[in-house]
Amino acid sequence: MKVLWLTLLMLVLLLAGPAFVIASGTVTLGPAWVSADRGPAGLAPDPATVREPVVQVYAARAVSWRGAFGVHPWFAVKPEGAAHYTVYEVIGWRLYRGLPVLAISHRAPDGRWFGAAPVVLAELRGDAAAAAIPKIDAAARAYPYADRYRVWPGPNSNTFAAWVGRAVPELRLDLPATALGKDYLGTGLFARAPSGTGWQVSLFGVAGILLAAEEGLEVNLLGLTIGVQPSTLSVKLPGLGVLPARTRGTVTATATDEVG
Repeated sequence: MKVLWLTLLMLVLLLAGPAFVIASGTVTLGPAWVSADRGPAGLAPDPATVREPVVQVYAARAVSWRGAFGVHPWFAVKPEGAAHYTVYEVIGWRLYRGLPVLAISHRAPDGRWFGAAPVVLAELRGDAAAAAIPKIDAAARAYPYADRYRVWPGPNSNTFAAWVGRAVPELRLDLPATALGKDYLGTGLFARAPSGTGWQVSLFGVAGILLAAEEGLEVNLLGLTIGVQPSTLSVKLPGLGVLPARTRGTVTATATDEVG
């Protein structure tokens, strides 16, 4: 009986955050796909006026009920003097059309994800961005799960973001607690943390632990993340993300160490 009560308590704690997100109206259930806003949020430097190379990593709440648990991430890159950005992301419904889930496009780099405003998770400018862009392209094209997609526990769009982050450690990519699927390692048990500043162990993305200088300490239970980040005196909770919320630091010629 005690085990049953402890199990129920754990489930309540894990689901309290997502339940609050739904109750607060942060996500909208049953979105109007056709009318949903996909316009830019004004976070990407205008390539018409900014010639230097730019790399930005974004995340926005996922569509419908999924947004209570997780986010959809993507990478936007602009080489020096380019007239547009290239966006790399994984989109599950492409499978229904017989396409690989990896999508490479020139859509708005900071476009809203079906109404959900994005935040910047990481950013590089100048020489650091120029060096990272070909690494991002190569890692994205080498993504091992381009022919499959599973919302839980992965592989999904956050699995992709973690894969690219490990291949480009200069991003120091600290994926939020709401990046459901970031801990999916396939049949592997050990891997570098997505930020490249530590290590993690994960059992099929359902249970595991991560310890890194950038992410702090994270515990993965049923695919949901609970953690502490001593460097910023913050906690990570399922559905809610990082508390207190942080703002991204000033962009330098190398990288920013803060996340949106």
